[in-house]
Amino acid sequence: MDNSEKTEVVLLACGSFNPITNMHLRLFELAKDYLNGTGKYRVIKGIISPVGDAYKKKGLISAHHRVIMAELATKNSEWVEVDTWESLQKEWVETAKVLRHHQEKLEAGSCDHQQDAPMQARPGQKRKWAEQRQDISPKKLLEPKPKDVPKIKLLCGADLLESFAVPNLWKSEDITQIVGDYGLICITRAGNDAQKFIYESDTLWKHRNNIHLVNEWVTNDISSTKIRRALRRGQSVRYLVPDLVREYIEKHDLYSYESEEKNAGVILAPLQRKPADTHS
Repeated sequence: MDNSEKTEVVLLACGSFNPITNMHLRLFELAKDYLNGTGKYRVIKGIISPVGDAYKKKGLISAHHRVIMAELATKNSEWVEVDTWESLQKEWVETAKVLRHHQEKLEAGSCDHQQDAPMQARPGQKRKWAEQRQDISPKKLLEPKPKDVPKIKLLCGADLLESFAVPNLWKSEDITQIVGDYGLICITRAGNDAQKFIYESDTLWKHRNNIHLVNEWVTNDISSTKIRRALRRGQSVRYLVPDLVREYIEKHDLYSYESEEKNAGVILAPLQRKPADTHS
């Protein structure tokens, strides 16, 4: 299958990135290798979308710093970039809405591209095209072919997949939309129960063909939580986060016992919704 027949995919990772680690970056590489290896997809871009401050997670430092660290981490990447839209929202934005925002952005970009592209006419066809185009509405001219628009897919770890079962954390319709309309690329480890978790969930099982489980054979146990703990202990995090990120953390003295207590006692934004509005 040549590239023109493959579905173009944009990988979107949402999360705290508090701070971004080498493992976050590895997720993108693992997912890209897997999808490209199927022969059905071609990954064209990766997007890191740090959550806004309104998420109210304990220990969550300012989005301003988290965005800058993510930008430093991807400075040398040829295909992964940082998007600030989610982080700049005053209210917390559900992941399904973030996916929708980026899919609509891709569709709008495709429309603009087709509008700007010159029409290729064969010799002698110029007058005929001029006559026919009067019968075509502007809306139809702007409508892209579905296959021409890249597809957004949510990139995550097994922990996010399993969080679907946490009471009141996710809206049931959001879970359906995420796995049904967009799809998941979930990075798992050998021995992980992600497959069993999908089997035990009616919603996930129904859309199982749109959930791609990617084994992480070269295991990497780096996490933002462990990075912050090491920093509070005064220990080095070199080679665990990109050097530019480590230097930024040190320069601004970002993680401490005080920062870890930020939002302590505050209810996480998703849990502030009425139970009737959430997945139970």
